[in-house]
Amino acid sequence: MRFTTFATIVFLARLAWAYGLPGACSGNCDAHDPAIIQRDSDKLFYRFWTADGISIASAPDISGPWTFLGKALPAGTTISSFAGVTNLWAPDVSFHNGMYYMYYAVSAGFGSQTSAIGVATSLSLDPGTWTDHGSVGVSSTTGSPYNAIDPNLIQVGSSYYLNFGSFWGDIYQVKMNPSLLTIDTGAPTAHLASTFWGFPPVPTAMEASYMYYRVVGGRRRGKNTACESVGLEILTRISKTSLAKVA
Repeated sequence: MRFTTFATIVFLARLAWAYGLPGACSGNCDAHDPAIIQRDSDKLFYRFWTADGISIASAPDISGPWTFLGKALPAGTTISSFAGVTNLWAPDVSFHNGMYYMYYAVSAGFGSQTSAIGVATSLSLDPGTWTDHGSVGVSSTTGSPYNAIDPNLIQVGSSYYLNFGSFWGDIYQVKMNPSLLTIDTGAPTAHLASTFWGFPPVPTAMEASYMYYRVVGGRRRGKNTACESVGLEILTRISKTSLAKVA
C-alpha cells in the first residue's frame, strides 16, 4: 500500500476548484505535520505527527474517534549528531515488503539549516514496536543548498526516491537503496523544484492516473504571522508531472 497523508486525502477529495468545508473529526484530532496510513491487517487508521518522540493515534474511521496511543520513538533519534533528541518533525509513513517505514526530520531548530533525516521501521505501527535506524544519509549544515527536513518517500516502478527540503533551495530528491534505510550514494542529489510563491514548499508526492502530483503549502509572500486575515493565512498549491524523478 502506498503512503497516505492528510495532504493526499485533502487533494483527492478536492480535485475541483470549488471545495467544501473540512470533514468531521472526533477524538484526539489536533496534529502538526500529520501522516495517515491504514493498516492492512485490521483496516485501522494510524496517524503520526510532529511531537516529542513522534505521537501516534489510531481510529476505526478516518473521521475518528481518534485515540492517542503513545510515542513511536520515546527515546529520541539515534542519528549521531542529534543522539537522544526527541523533538522529531514531519513523519512520513509507508508500507513496503511487509514492513512499515517512517522517515522523519530532526533539526537544531526552526530556521536552522543544521538538520538531518532519519528512518525507523515497525511490523505493526504500534508504540513500542519501532526500531530507529538513524540517518538515511541526508543532512545539511549552514551553507548547504537545501535544508534536510520534511522527507517524503515515493515509489517509481521498482525504485524508491526520497523528496525533501523547505526554504533555501527548496525541494530536492535522492534515490534510495533497496533496503530503504539509506540513500544510494552513487546517485546524484537532484534539485526537484523551486518556488516563486513567497513561501517554502513542503513536499508531498502521490501517483494518480499515471501522473504525479506535488502538494506544497506555506505562508503567502510577506505574510509571516500565525494569524492573518481570511484568505491570506496559508496557501496550498498543486502541480503535476508525468516524470516523478529527476535523479
